[in-house]
Amino acid sequence: MRSNILQKYPSSDVRVYVVWFNMLPADSRDLVDRKVLNDHRVVNYYDPNRVVGTWFAEHTGGGGIVWDAYFLYGADATWTDQPGPLVSSGGTVIGSSGDLAAAFGKLV
Repeated sequence: MRSNILQKYPSSDVRVYVVWFNMLPADSRDLVDRKVLNDHRVVNYYDPNRVVGTWFAEHTGGGGIVWDAYFLYGADATWTDQPGPLVSSGGTVIGSSGDLAAAFGKLV
């Protein structure tokens, strides 16, 4: 994300919302390195109750909790009952970084 999008497109008007929550033992709030995506266009949140991951699981048919995933929306996206239109999604974030970068590249 940082090198494929944020550094590659420094003047893009992208907004990145990162939601952290504990799925693995090392995922506690105190151990989250929010500097991983150190960029003024990134907003970090910590969701101790996994509300966001549960919501996306319920609304994308995944069941359980969605984590280590991305959802890419274009400039025309709105959020009423659900965000949309969805341009691309995938996971893991690092494992799908090429797909995310390619989809983002089509938007800029």
